[in-house]
Amino acid sequence: MKRSFKRVLAAITAGCLCMGMLSSCGGSDGDSSKAAADGKVLRVGMECAYAPFNWTQKTEDTPDGGKAVPIYNQDGSYAYGYDVMVAQKIADELDMELEIHKVEWDSIGLSMDSGEYDCIIAGMGRTAKREKSYAFTEPYYYRDNCIVVKADSDLANVTGLSQLKGKNVTVTTQLGTGWVDLLDQVPDAKLGSNYETTAEVFLAISNNVADVAVIDVPTAESALLTNKDLKLIRLDENDAFQNDQEMTNVCIATRKDDTELRDKIQGAMDKLEWNDKAKMDELMETAISSQPAAN
Repeated sequence: MKRSFKRVLAAITAGCLCMGMLSSCGGSDGDSSKAAADGKVLRVGMECAYAPFNWTQKTEDTPDGGKAVPIYNQDGSYAYGYDVMVAQKIADELDMELEIHKVEWDSIGLSMDSGEYDCIIAGMGRTAKREKSYAFTEPYYYRDNCIVVKADSDLANVTGLSQLKGKNVTVTTQLGTGWVDLLDQVPDAKLGSNYETTAEVFLAISNNVADVAVIDVPTAESALLTNKDLKLIRLDENDAFQNDQEMTNVCIATRKDDTELRDKIQGAMDKLEWNDKAKMDELMETAISSQPAAN
């Protein structure tokens, strides 16, 4: 009995020592923060659940020949997508290591402010409201807004917002986004529930919980790859959302007082000449074609 107890105690002790060694080898939050402060690591926050801008996958291999980036503190999970590709270009230009932190959208700003990471590259639109809290680069992507409806519904042939008048449609979008402010531009609409992720938004349309989703074109194109029951509608420019320019400018955010990092990132973007819409669209096409079916 004593011998058995000693064996168990020895096993527990060895296990604790091993865990301590693994912990020190794997790196702690303190190590990550120190490396970031030393300018060695670009720590980026994103959802890793917003295809084609960013998503989670199980391997580092990608169809376009690039490499997905391991998600910080999540063994066996990798991040890829347009945001990751741009972040990697910037990190390489700055001779920094890229570190991706996965975070829920509704806490993405709070987590940056608390120091978990130093910038947000997550398909975030630069809005007047957000500029009060964060410092922004120039756009690293320009997107168009659209609506998504059920492909077999009587809304499938709509070409403008005015054609929704009198239809009493239920509208939805993602929580905490600039699209929320556009919902009341849909005439005679009923405000439905908004959702944490865009995947839930599209599911609401598929399940007839909502009739119209307000979203951006690349995210809708991405969803249609695996949701054949949906239809993307690009609205006629004379019958579309007004004052939606804030949601078309996708920028990188840093903490409000960290203009040094913001300017450093902007400098890398300038060297990469990342203000060319043709370059942006080409990379976005690659991202859309590279996403796993699960995303």
